[in-house]
Amino acid sequence: MAETKKLLRALAGEVQDVPPIWMMRQAGRYLPEYRATRAQAGDFLSLCYNPELAAEVTLQPIRRYGFDAAILFADILLIPQALGADLWFVTGEGPRLSTITQQSEFEALKQVDAIHETLSPVYETVRILSRELPSETTLIGFAGAPWTVATYMIAGRGTPDQGPAHALREGNTALFEALLDRITAATIEYLSAQIDAGAEVVKIFDSWAGSLKGDAFLKYSLEPCRVITQAIKDRHPGVPVIGFPREAGEGYIGFAKKTDVDCVALDNSVLPAWAAEHVQVDGCVQGNLASSHMVTGGQALVDETRQIVEAFSKGPHIFNLGHGITPDADPENVQLMIDTVRGR
Repeated sequence: MAETKKLLRALAGEVQDVPPIWMMRQAGRYLPEYRATRAQAGDFLSLCYNPELAAEVTLQPIRRYGFDAAILFADILLIPQALGADLWFVTGEGPRLSTITQQSEFEALKQVDAIHETLSPVYETVRILSRELPSETTLIGFAGAPWTVATYMIAGRGTPDQGPAHALREGNTALFEALLDRITAATIEYLSAQIDAGAEVVKIFDSWAGSLKGDAFLKYSLEPCRVITQAIKDRHPGVPVIGFPREAGEGYIGFAKKTDVDCVALDNSVLPAWAAEHVQVDGCVQGNLASSHMVTGGQALVDETRQIVEAFSKGPHIFNLGHGITPDADPENVQLMIDTVRGR
């Protein structure tokens, strides 16, 4: 079946007249059916850890839109929780975690081999999806990149500039690097278990890669991605890996060669023509429509969608947004985007 799946063909380097399509955060609050299922679950974490309901919300956008891929419904902060951090969500504000800023707090974390007890419901979700997805739909597993996950573990929440993580990186480098190493090892185990359960592709989300500059980007964003990718390919030959160093800018250039990822996901701060010249030359790219178009719609959505498809038409391309779809998006605009890509 692999050779008939459009997404896997793109990841293998095939240039297709119509690129495969999926959307980051495609199972989410913009869909009324998601909101109904989340209400049934009770809260966000309960939804993540309920395999039947997590599979249901993963399947909802596939039923509605016929995307070429489904991405597992979970959260990047399940890894910190599995390592022993306290995790909770504040309505309207987002995640909160117990912090890791001192050696004693780091030493209180669990060892990597303990994560599967907490994360076993996620693997069951993958198994359900592997059975229930349409035969042409690729199943994507994912995890947050070590740097991005570390920023939350250090600050205890999302921050505008990742300042607390930068402060620890510079003020106590040994502790910072020990935390990054622990997250990296846990991420390898987590993604490997997702693949064992049925994930056909895995994606590494480095949402805050752009705040790392120069050598820090190479050491703390690119290198952990390379280590994870190499480990996944050693354990699971043939399983593709997508890397997303968001807002890497010039750091996108050569990222695929240096990490061995099969595809580089692009945010919408880089122009498609530039990315085609400098990034797609090394293989498949994914992206990169601004998610704001899913709110505003109209001719601007159609025009930019067509421009992106044209810019990337000479190489392997997966059509996607440059970041996750937002809760205020109009589901009709998603359909308009899909129809435009597919030429209807």
